[in-house]
Amino acid sequence: MAYQTIDGVKYEKELLDLAKEHTTGRGEGKLSKDEVADLFASANDGQGVTETEKRTLEYIRKNFVFTDAAARDFDKAFEAL
Repeated sequence: MAYQTIDGVKYEKELLDLAKEHTTGRGEGKLSKDEVADLFASANDGQGVTETEKRTLEYIRKNFVFTDAAARDFDKAFEAL
């Protein structure tokens, strides 16, 4: 697992890259419901979601733009972790 440090905090690079990939190029620049599902599937790729993955998801929630429906899905999925 690769990490990326931002402002002295370690995050999972794969999740950050996935969020960036989903918000650049074609489209509106917002994370959609399907893309939120991709993020949580990626985070839950091992024996569960690690603390680093949770911290990365929190960072993504605070620093990326979501559609309204995607924001609701994200918050619900994050609460269930």
